[in-house]
Amino acid sequence: MTASVREDLERDMECLDLLECIHGLNERDRAVFRALQQADEALTVDDVAERLGCERSTAHRSISRLVEAEVVAQRQVNYDHGGYYYVYRPRTREEVAREMRRLLNSWYATVGRLIQEFEDRCDGGASDGGDRSAPSGS
Repeated sequence: MTASVREDLERDMECLDLLECIHGLNERDRAVFRALQQADEALTVDDVAERLGCERSTAHRSISRLVEAEVVAQRQVNYDHGGYYYVYRPRTREEVAREMRRLLNSWYATVGRLIQEFEDRCDGGASDGGDRSAPSGS
């Protein structure tokens, strides 16, 4: 991940980079998301761990982050004689895009308020056209 918004805007981003940027996902999360996208059906945590050759707990952490980010859906499957397990599938492109737009709009509104506060409270003298960093008489 880059160090600034400017760097993010200036680099060539792909779909999964956008998910990483907006949701703070790591490389393992991206690999889990790809595995779920490539599957023909919903997968269990064990299925994902097997496909990626990682520990079950590692797959579970990534799936949990993806569910929390609302890019993966969790569904409970009940056994006939009691008990249940969960399966996971990626949300539709439309669902993920809608959530990213919501987050972006929320971020934009927050940054807009912060910029307004900066203008209102942090008057650095720029409004009078003067440069306060240069000593007077120079």
